[in-house]
Amino acid sequence: MTGVRPIDTAELDLLINGAHGHPHAVLGPHVHEGSVTVRVLKPLASSVSVISGGKETPLTHEHGGIWVGELAVADVPDYRVAVAYDGGPATTYDDPYRFLPTLGETDLHLINEGRHEQLWQVLGSHVHHYDADVSGASFAVWAPGARGVRLKADFNSWDGREHPMRQLGTSGVWEIFIPNIGSGTQYKYTVHGADGAWTDRADPMAYHAQIPPDTASVVFESHYEWNDQAWMQARPGKQPVNEPMSTYELHLASWRRGKSYDELADELVPYLSDLGFTHVELMPVMQHPFGGSWGYHVTSYFAPDSRFGNPDGFRLLVDRLHQAGIGVILDWVPGHFATDPWALARFDGTPLYEDPNPQRGWHKEWGSHIFNFGRREVRNFLYANALYWLEEFHADGLRVDGVASMLYLDYSREAGEWSPNIHGGRENLEAVQFLQEMNATVYKRVPGATTIAEESTSWPGVTRPTSDGGLGFGFKWNMGWMNDSLGYAERDPIHRSYHHGEMTFSLVYAFSENFVLPISHDEVVHGKGSMLRKMPGDRWQQLANLRTFLAFMWAHPGKQLIFMGTEFGQESEWAESRELDWWLLDHPEHRGLQSMIRDINRVYRETPALWRQDNDPAGFQWIDANDAARGVFSFIRRAPGEPDLVCVANFAAVPHHGYRLGLPSSGGWSEVVNTDAEAYTGSGVGNLGSIEASPGEWSGQPAYADLVVPPLATVWFRKD
Repeated sequence: MTGVRPIDTAELDLLINGAHGHPHAVLGPHVHEGSVTVRVLKPLASSVSVISGGKETPLTHEHGGIWVGELAVADVPDYRVAVAYDGGPATTYDDPYRFLPTLGETDLHLINEGRHEQLWQVLGSHVHHYDADVSGASFAVWAPGARGVRLKADFNSWDGREHPMRQLGTSGVWEIFIPNIGSGTQYKYTVHGADGAWTDRADPMAYHAQIPPDTASVVFESHYEWNDQAWMQARPGKQPVNEPMSTYELHLASWRRGKSYDELADELVPYLSDLGFTHVELMPVMQHPFGGSWGYHVTSYFAPDSRFGNPDGFRLLVDRLHQAGIGVILDWVPGHFATDPWALARFDGTPLYEDPNPQRGWHKEWGSHIFNFGRREVRNFLYANALYWLEEFHADGLRVDGVASMLYLDYSREAGEWSPNIHGGRENLEAVQFLQEMNATVYKRVPGATTIAEESTSWPGVTRPTSDGGLGFGFKWNMGWMNDSLGYAERDPIHRSYHHGEMTFSLVYAFSENFVLPISHDEVVHGKGSMLRKMPGDRWQQLANLRTFLAFMWAHPGKQLIFMGTEFGQESEWAESRELDWWLLDHPEHRGLQSMIRDINRVYRETPALWRQDNDPAGFQWIDANDAARGVFSFIRRAPGEPDLVCVANFAAVPHHGYRLGLPSSGGWSEVVNTDAEAYTGSGVGNLGSIEASPGEWSGQPAYADLVVPPLATVWFRKD
């Protein structure tokens, strides 16, 4: 074999020891002095040969499991490798080391710049079909600090020594193409870190993952055919801030236990359609190992939770929701990530995804790592992930978790535990840059989609466009309204008159941002009790209070969000380990509350005055904000060219007869919602379906009517 291309033993040792950045430069075919040298790494083989053109050429063991031979041809031929173990029959396979990289120079340049908006299409695992004879899967992972990366999988008996990956230039990307494998292949990366340690890692960009507690990634090729074309064609023309949005927040595992994505599509979609919700917000569906984290400690950001099925199952659920006219918002967690040693933490033996500064890189309140927002590749990973869910899964919005924790360097830190920014302030300037970059990119690429910030402070301009210096979100959760209104509603009616301002204060700032009014999962856990149990009084009063509160909320400026179970008066506090108290619907009073939600959603959707000007002061006017003695709040919602809607909410436990109400115009007004209706198991006090307003000034309005205001009830009147 005088024609074999020589390689120094020291270089072979680097390859064997997993520290060679370019194994393709050693393994596979290489033209040398008029013939082709082939090297194959098979540490446990008893014999290896190359088959080409009907001829079999035995290879010789060279060093440490590397086999070498010479093919008497001038150019690299099509060939296969035959490998036998312990004298058994040989198995023939295609050689991964004869293939060119699957990433191009443009991709690598964009990755280096942190500007690859479709990062998921080049990193991770991807099935390729090149022609009738060659198909397989490529694997690519970003690990710039690694000394070497190997691929271990079910096809190589989980022995990563056989498949070292190559580093592509200075991008930090390691890559390999494996022929003759496809969807369903389970794999991990074995990373030789900068710290000298070997660790097995799940793929940060995997589309699919094993069901916990197993931790391997899974190659997945989607074959899903979408049927939501009408929804997707209409979406770019919509402006969510001026559209109806009543949202049902859902935890997939505990809405009903043991349901797959397919089963949820069969059961959840008709349920939400019947109740008239415009949107569903799913608590994190990204892969997470511990169910008790509710999905907020993510390990695989690009993989839908495999507990419910594969990614096409999740596509089916979104598709069916869209076909039913229901938008899909996904809870998204870019602020922090799980500490599991097989996931993102110290991925390449360095703090790669997490901020290396412990004052910025560790979230002591949640026990998790904080992303390094100052690193462009990490920002790219995150905003590409946002686009991935919106584009690949047709999600209509992202609710961004824990924005306040990202914005402030001193969040949940004592004095001495944080350092100011370059200007001496407490703002995390890198996180601000990321959020602006993410929002600007989302609104550029996915018209009609929206982003929603869970932001609990008075940070200015959360929903202001990035072009005006804002963060660029579409909406912000109104945590101030939530705290104030729940504080008021939890009080006994006899004490509410002393706290009347808690219900009116939100209108001081209601139009400073585009708000969502959230009654979320956070309000019904950790000893806070269910929404029903928060309410004072006996069971009838609790249900009446809850009906009153919800109808007031639906009429208040801002979009509405309630957590699952609230719609029928969930009795017990929410727990992720069990499903909702569906048995309560055997009782008429709980069915009555559910019927009321159905009715207010219907009236809400057909009444533009309740949503078209949510972000405009012109869409709201108090009639009487100061009737504390009687516990009544009255106001007008309006939209140009549409009938006005008047809301009268009585949080007192007694009815008010002959209550004179100022109205914006005389004539007939229909009583379109009355939460005290007998159909909802209320007391049936009302105005026989309508009132007649007479001309004459009252409470600053040009007309008035004398009406009956039911006890613990909200009534909506719409101009005929």
